[in-house]
Amino acid sequence: MKPGTGYLKALANNPDAATSFFNDTFLRNRAVPKGTTMTCRRSVTGPRSGTAFAAIVLAVLALAVTGCGAEEKTRDYSVPNTFCGIRIDAKELTPFLPPGQELSVKTDINPASTWCDVSVDGKLAVRTVQDWWPDGADTAYWLRSQTLDEVEETAYRGRYVYSDWQAFGKTEDCVDEKYGNELYTAIQAYGSDHRDADAMKRLVVSFTKTVEKSDGCDRKAS
Repeated sequence: MKPGTGYLKALANNPDAATSFFNDTFLRNRAVPKGTTMTCRRSVTGPRSGTAFAAIVLAVLALAVTGCGAEEKTRDYSVPNTFCGIRIDAKELTPFLPPGQELSVKTDINPASTWCDVSVDGKLAVRTVQDWWPDGADTAYWLRSQTLDEVEETAYRGRYVYSDWQAFGKTEDCVDEKYGNELYTAIQAYGSDHRDADAMKRLVVSFTKTVEKSDGCDRKAS
């Protein structure tokens, strides 16, 4: 607790003491610097309401105590360079991760897709996706199966489509020989207040290129 915080809290809990402490003498001595000339104004007739004055004092004290006790939230966890077996740029990803105590990663794999959920203190923060989709589509078409939001920024002739919190891509030469499907990728920062479209573009480009070099890109007919 910072110096003076305890005293302010005590005053905040005792209206009579607060009113007595912040009296006219206190205001004249503390609020007006020495040597300052004040212009006198005619006093308002009638008694000043002690209840109203106490309410104002308590409101000021509440704000002061809140400010004294506020602490900046931090990330008390490390961010790895690999999630679910795929390398990702931790430096670019970190701003999209919220403050918290613990980071956890869960993989959800099925025949058509792989989801990698990154959670902070049990709440989903970021998801990466690898998804097989029938041949002949493009990224703009495929992403409609992943989000309802408008995503309009594009790069590399539409191969990548992105916004300030999610991004989608299409791999090159990752084809399922049995079914003819193509592999798409996505990064979505569901639990983040951070917004950066350029960072999202860099993340999905590097992520997609890493997926292209992984075992997940190679699906032989069987």
